[in-house]
Amino acid sequence: MGRLDDKVALVTGGARGQGAAEAELFVSEGATVIISDVLDDVGAETADRLGAACRYAHHDVTDEAGWAALVADIVEAHGRIDVLVNNAGIFEVRRLGDETLEAWNRMVAINQTGVFLGMRAVAETMKAAGSGSIINISSVAGLNGVGMAFTYSATKWAVRGMTKSAAQDLSRYGVRVNSIHPGYIETPMMHELRTDKEVLERGVPLGRTADASEVASAVLFLASDESGYCTGHELVVDGGLSA
Repeated sequence: MGRLDDKVALVTGGARGQGAAEAELFVSEGATVIISDVLDDVGAETADRLGAACRYAHHDVTDEAGWAALVADIVEAHGRIDVLVNNAGIFEVRRLGDETLEAWNRMVAINQTGVFLGMRAVAETMKAAGSGSIINISSVAGLNGVGMAFTYSATKWAVRGMTKSAAQDLSRYGVRVNSIHPGYIETPMMHELRTDKEVLERGVPLGRTADASEVASAVLFLASDESGYCTGHELVVDGGLSA
C-alpha cells in the first residue's frame, strides 16, 4: 500500500529537477499527480515517462487567473486536491548593489507571489474537504542571509514567513502548511551558482551535495498522513549547512 494512495497532488515547476523527482516519488506511492510548468516540451516528456497517473499542465505561477483555472480543472477532473507542492522558483546570483528593480520584481513574482497565489487558490477546496497538505519549497537561503543572491534569499525568507502565517490560519480547517529548506541539491538550479562542486561540498558538514530524490523524500513525508501533526514546520534538507 502506497503512502499517498488515492491522493491528488499538484506539483508546480514539475517538468524537471526537484519537482520532477517529487512527482516521480508521489506516483510511486500511489498518488495522482499533476505537474505544472512553463517548459512544455520537457513537462510533457516527464509526464509521459511517469505514466497514466501523471499529467502535465502549462501553468505560469505568476498568473492569478491561471491558478484559478488550473485548480478548477483539477477539482472537476478528480473532485479534490489533497496536496500542493509550491516548488516552482528561479535562482539568480546578484548582490544588492547589482540588483535592478526589474529583476527584483521578476523573482518576487515567481518565488514569492506564486506561492501566495497557489496557497490561496487551493485553500477553499482544502477547507471544504477538511484536510490538505501544502508544502512550500523555500531554501537554506530562507534561514540564513546569502550575500551573493540578495533577492533570492529575500524571497525564500518570505516563503518561510508566509508558510507559518498560513499554517496558523488554515489549521482550524484541518489543512497543514509546511516548508522545506534544501541546501545544495543536484539540479539545474544548483549549477547556476557557477561554483566548483568540490568547493561547495567542502562547506557542507556531510561533505556532499544531495540528490533531488533526497528532497523528494522529505516532501513525501509532509504530503503523507504520517506528518498529520506537523504544521508551520521548517524541514531542513541541507547536509548540516545551516547547523
